[in-house]
Amino acid sequence: MFQLRHISLTRFKNYRSRSFDFTKRIICICGNNGTGKTSLLDAIHYLCFTKSYFTRSDSYNVLQGQNGFRIEGNFLLNDKFEKAVCILRESGKKEFSLNDNLYEKFSKHIGHYPCVVIAPDDAQLITGGSEERRKFLDALLSQLDSEYLKHLIAYSKILQQRNALLRTLAEQNSRDLSLLDVLDEQLIIPGSYIFQKRKEFLIAFLPLMKQLYQEISRQLEEINFSYESELMNADFGELLKVCRQKDCKAQRSTCGIHRDEIEMYLGNLPFRYNASQGQRKSLLFAMKSAEMEILKKEKGFPPLLLLDDVFEKLDENRIANLLQKVCANNDGQVFITDTNRQRVEQHLKEQAQSYQLIEL
Repeated sequence: MFQLRHISLTRFKNYRSRSFDFTKRIICICGNNGTGKTSLLDAIHYLCFTKSYFTRSDSYNVLQGQNGFRIEGNFLLNDKFEKAVCILRESGKKEFSLNDNLYEKFSKHIGHYPCVVIAPDDAQLITGGSEERRKFLDALLSQLDSEYLKHLIAYSKILQQRNALLRTLAEQNSRDLSLLDVLDEQLIIPGSYIFQKRKEFLIAFLPLMKQLYQEISRQLEEINFSYESELMNADFGELLKVCRQKDCKAQRSTCGIHRDEIEMYLGNLPFRYNASQGQRKSLLFAMKSAEMEILKKEKGFPPLLLLDDVFEKLDENRIANLLQKVCANNDGQVFITDTNRQRVEQHLKEQAQSYQLIEL
């Protein structure tokens, strides 16, 4: 069993000091816009990933006029209680501890508390560029494989150094490429590892996503996915050599796993340009549902599921289908935010689901 039983927020977003006890598997958080529904979900995300789901800078999440914040959560994991604490100091330094033991590297915590989020801006997973889908894939694989996360961090760091060097070489009109040779050698190891792991993982994940899409949409539609990577047809080291002249001219790295893509098709046409809004929503839920299933299979217990205002612009049938999937057919803990209390309560009662209501 994996559940969050209690959380306390201090100077976090619009909370000066507030605590919540969670007594049920399904928790409905209702209230008008601006009351702190999304902030509460984001605090839970901090405890799982050591960072916000919605903002890049920790400083954006401090209560206005204050310096620093504190989030504490009490979890039940495999019949044992654990305490996770995230603190942003007034100096701007962030600390994260598990059972009062500070992490030296936050990456060590990733995957300990598996979590899946579905929020309105996640529509970019379907309609946005390839970077959005890579981030989704990387976040999922990082929860499953600590080595993957280690190689991803290394690749990102070396790639930044390589791009900075390419800009410097162009500015100085330098032909000394010795340092570029070194960085290329360093980039090959994590890049090749990441490519292989993505390729192996997507063999099973993409068919699962297709199956879940058809279950959620309840329509027989021809939908297909493919993993596209330049490393499919070339050794990474050779690819870097071939692209070097182009890289120097562009002053950035033009080849590598940072350009990988998950292509999506509706029939023979690109999905994101030709699908209806309902089809896009169904595919988003299918991606997230597949993420949940994979995490449950690998961890041995279901992840936390955070649903933030996902019922807006959904018809009643799609709401019922979604809740059936994530509440009735899932035994993990679910947090649902909605501005319409009556709507979510009615659907949960129709499905005979017991729930806790928190009104903000």
